[in-house]
Amino acid sequence: MQSSHAALEKLIGQVSEVILGKDTAIRQCVTCLLAGGHLLIEDLPGVGKTTLAHALAISMGLHFSRVQFTSDLLPADVTGVSVFERGHESGGAGRFIFHPGPIFSEVLLADEVNRATPKTQSALLEAMEERQVSVDGQTRPLPEPFFVIATQNPFHQVGTFPLPESQLDRFLMCITLGYPDARAERALLEGEDRRSMMKKLQQVFNSAELLKFQQEVGKIHASVALIDYIQALVAASRSSSLFAEGLSPRGALAVLQASRAWALLARRDHVMPEDVQAIWVPVTNHRLRAAQSGQRTGQRELAAQLLASVAVP
Repeated sequence: MQSSHAALEKLIGQVSEVILGKDTAIRQCVTCLLAGGHLLIEDLPGVGKTTLAHALAISMGLHFSRVQFTSDLLPADVTGVSVFERGHESGGAGRFIFHPGPIFSEVLLADEVNRATPKTQSALLEAMEERQVSVDGQTRPLPEPFFVIATQNPFHQVGTFPLPESQLDRFLMCITLGYPDARAERALLEGEDRRSMMKKLQQVFNSAELLKFQQEVGKIHASVALIDYIQALVAASRSSSLFAEGLSPRGALAVLQASRAWALLARRDHVMPEDVQAIWVPVTNHRLRAAQSGQRTGQRELAAQLLASVAVP
């Protein structure tokens, strides 16, 4: 087996060949998955959200399912359904047989998740938090590892249902890809078709090795001073007039876990303040809601302002 760092760098490099000019976003995605969290990618259609999710799943050697969320999608279309099957001609009694939905996979791509109704969106809540699904009074465990990579379009687009705060809080990170720069877009236009490139992607490691990487993340040391820094940031979010409410304890834990994963990617066995600063915006921007609903400054900009206002101890 390759060393952790060599395998992770190979993973990032391979995905970067498909998604051009987005090295930072790809590192954020890998950080999220190493930390055992779920990922939300919010951006305009056509910038590569679905391709990125698919490339990550293939490269990590994970079983992948994709669900296109629409307004008529039902919760059972995601979790599965029990179907009554009659007995054989010999006289056997009929019974209900559970047919697992696409959520029973190691990576679930919830494409355009905010186009589904809140009832269907809520079908993901238990799975994302408890790593299990309850159907017909029976609890069924999900595979391990289990990740949800969801994409959503901006709220101003027609036919979207905003994700509630409880749903957003289940995502460890929320990132945006944005348009590629001129150089990357030129390479995209002149290069090979992305769908053809996806077929050539190689599996870098398997699910068992990924679980080992996640265990390594848990061993990354966080000093007392580093914990003080995270607590100062969390306290500032709660006292700031910029936000309707501050970060929850779950949000604070998310910052620490993501910082550890970022430190692992940087080949360190301890967390440094720059690790916290690198992941702060993608971990907190979807958790921090502006105090004034009509405020023009975006949540990412507000999260960055808060980060800049707190000194490193």
